[in-house]
Amino acid sequence: MGKQGWRIVVAGGAAAVFTAVAAVPAGAAEGGVSFTRVQVNGGKPIVIGVSNEVEVPASFRMATTRQWKWPAVFLYRGGASGERLWHAIETSDCIKVGSGVCDIHETMYFDPSEWAMKNSEAGAWKVGAEVYFKGGGGDTDDEGLTVHVKRNSHLTVNASPEPVSKGRTITVTGKVTRANWETRKYAAYGGRQVSLQFKPAGAASYTTVKKVYANGSGDLRTTVKASKTGMWRWVYYGNTTTGLSTSSGDNVVVK
Repeated sequence: MGKQGWRIVVAGGAAAVFTAVAAVPAGAAEGGVSFTRVQVNGGKPIVIGVSNEVEVPASFRMATTRQWKWPAVFLYRGGASGERLWHAIETSDCIKVGSGVCDIHETMYFDPSEWAMKNSEAGAWKVGAEVYFKGGGGDTDDEGLTVHVKRNSHLTVNASPEPVSKGRTITVTGKVTRANWETRKYAAYGGRQVSLQFKPAGAASYTTVKKVYANGSGDLRTTVKASKTGMWRWVYYGNTTTGLSTSSGDNVVVK
């Protein structure tokens, strides 16, 4: 199955398969349909790793007097040729809110273990909406929204020695890695600025202690003075192509 070629839609419990419209949306393709209230993942980035399928909620309102089938929102980028981000979808039947007006709920499924995702696909994508008409034809519109699709990141942490005497030095190490969709493995993500955070025993939240840059191999290393028993962790806040990640906490008892 080609990456751009087919999508699976489930509507009203019945599955159907159809090809995507080739043209990039640039206003109504054939008219007669209005798409409003479009949302994809609640406006949050779509973060995808190397193995687990990611389910992304989407919804929209569609108004038309024409008979239709298979309405959906999708992600695209590029110019006249157009490129769509491959995914499977599941849509609800029409939730009628007025004459010729339906609310539609949709789930987008992104599965890096099944589809040949490319690292170059990380970044900003535009949102389009489309519907096919019974008897042929359809309508495809740009919705003026942007969604960021990001590669997942991971962090590890180790704080030592454990336990430690008050006033002595604690060394905190770790590693930041990022999903490589083409190899389906996590690889070192060097040069990233990562925050070292600490939560004293009994406290409810972490506080940033310092910021550290990973070396070229993604390794993190820094030292702090032992003052209180508590948990140490790393936090990477991500960028336009990479998702946020937080390590587990490593508890160090200070005597």
